[in-house]
Amino acid sequence: MPVGGLLEAGLGQIGGLDWPVLGLAVGTTLLKILAVVLVARLAIILTNRLIDRLSNRHSRGRPVFDERRVHTLAGVAKSTVRYALDFFAGVTSLSLVGLDTSSILLGAGVAGLAVGFGAQNLVRDVLSGFFLLLEDQYGVGDYVNLAGVEGIVEEIGLRTTQVRGFGGELHVIPNGSIPRVANFSRGPLRVMFEVCVPHRVDLARVMAVAQEAVDHYAAGSKVLVDGPKILGVSRLDSAGVHLAVWARARSMEHWAVERDLKLAIKEALTRAGIDISHPYRLRRHGADSGKDGLTRPDDRREG
Repeated sequence: MPVGGLLEAGLGQIGGLDWPVLGLAVGTTLLKILAVVLVARLAIILTNRLIDRLSNRHSRGRPVFDERRVHTLAGVAKSTVRYALDFFAGVTSLSLVGLDTSSILLGAGVAGLAVGFGAQNLVRDVLSGFFLLLEDQYGVGDYVNLAGVEGIVEEIGLRTTQVRGFGGELHVIPNGSIPRVANFSRGPLRVMFEVCVPHRVDLARVMAVAQEAVDHYAAGSKVLVDGPKILGVSRLDSAGVHLAVWARARSMEHWAVERDLKLAIKEALTRAGIDISHPYRLRRHGADSGKDGLTRPDDRREG
């Protein structure tokens, strides 16, 4: 007899209950609930392994979808199976203790209405996750900006998306709170920076040396899509003349390309005897000498 039936039969007459029978019923029910939970956990583990095996086999064979899409769908399948089996285990456990799960499933009465209002965010997250997957807005391994969080997508579920930041932190973002998606992995990205040289240098020579350096880098690069080009003077200020450098590189490679181009230009200018601009300040060496000089900020200490 379920625990709920025993409680209804003898709750008013505690002294008249058969305690060994009650204890046996409670123990049997707890064992059944434990068995249901263990079976659900085991089913989740086995299903996850099966999904991983199928996705790995797809990657080794002739892929129908790209690898990013396969990993995304595998993560969603795992998430869906986990939610479904957890829900099944919960409902089965409630029925084992004698509770009427039909009213819970139907959501009848005031309690069902309250649950409905409370589940609005959950429904919104699930629906948003469904359309994110349907439209393939991003996938596992993409470099994205979601809800102000920037990083690499590690997992996509029907309710949440997990993004790993560049500091190592893991952000779990509800799909319903993603107002817009910035995906940096769907095409080449721009590389843009400036090189500052002193006003007194020959700009034509500087641009020729810098262009030759970036052309030499481009000849040996496999990640550049377009450029690099020395666009010319971008701005003038007290620090010097700023030259704009532009290129396009494959996604996730643009940071390395920018660093390499800066190093190549710096080394080429140094070999040509051209200094990178640095701040100077005007100082008078003596009141009677009438001579002024330019010194670097750290060349002389204030007296």
